[in-house]
Amino acid sequence: MKWFFLALALVAPSHAGLRFGCSTLSIQRLDPLVEPGNVPSAHVHQIVGGNVFNATMDSTKMNIGDAGTCTTCFFSEDFSNYWTAVLYFKARNGTYKRVPLYTNADLEGEQGGMTIYYTQLDFNSNGNQKITAFKPGFRMTVGSPTTNTKAAAVAHTGIRYTCLQTIMTRGQETPDFPKAACPAGIMAIHHFPACWDGKNIDSANHQDHMFDTGKGGFQNAGPCPSSHPIRMPQLAYETMWDTRAFNDKSLWPTDGSQPFVWSANADPTGYASHADYIFGWKGDSLQKAMDSTCMFQACGNGKPLKSQSAAELNKCSIKNTVTEETQGWLPSLPGLAVGHM
Repeated sequence: MKWFFLALALVAPSHAGLRFGCSTLSIQRLDPLVEPGNVPSAHVHQIVGGNVFNATMDSTKMNIGDAGTCTTCFFSEDFSNYWTAVLYFKARNGTYKRVPLYTNADLEGEQGGMTIYYTQLDFNSNGNQKITAFKPGFRMTVGSPTTNTKAAAVAHTGIRYTCLQTIMTRGQETPDFPKAACPAGIMAIHHFPACWDGKNIDSANHQDHMFDTGKGGFQNAGPCPSSHPIRMPQLAYETMWDTRAFNDKSLWPTDGSQPFVWSANADPTGYASHADYIFGWKGDSLQKAMDSTCMFQACGNGKPLKSQSAAELNKCSIKNTVTEETQGWLPSLPGLAVGHM
């Protein structure tokens, strides 16, 4: 986005920051991190990244960066997988329609998907300390599909929503779904913790090996504690949900409440937002980027990362393991019985 580049031009960063698009790889009920081997998993996810993604992938036993043959991400050495729950509109008659995705500003023509960030200390200066790239086999999650109180949602400082007035809207983030119709859709935001214990590439709940000192948004994070002393990249996702087709208030609940729900537990509050990550950069490519001074997509074309055109990345896909309707008007959400709330 133009104002991003203007702000960054005012400060000479000492380390790199990445911002890039990844097209949608698949939308289906698979979750190899939380529900490995379950076909189908409990709820629908939108997945982007490398084509190794499947129900049983074990990144602790294989190097995903070496196993992948294509990726939907702008940087062609990034075979990582990034995924979130899927947003649905619930009509007055109780049926559901999957909300389409659209591409963020100043990207390369990706289809749907997400905007991915690997930043350092903050979004304007990017800091001057050593950033250690994630290791082969690394995995983590942020948030939880079982979060059901506002207090718990507020405590997840990195998980927020922006009611988009235009594609360029930023700020005014909320821990729950916007209450009013959003002229340019809803942006779901996921910031992962960036302090690592230096030992474990995963943990039982996929979160305890990391510690969050973030303050929400692209702000300076606090220092890492002694229990988790290694500063890693600040990974973040932005997902643009195109809710414009559902902004007619005559389609909304008769009490005027907002009509959108997550695929996870048909959550109408937004509290259950969550995201998953499995590292899959090829070789030491991410570390090279973190050690460089490039910014955003300018890190491509061999400076120092390899990159690909939108036409190339949009060719990458996988076959659905779970064959069920997720897009049309549905009597219930996939994985949930009719009438589930």
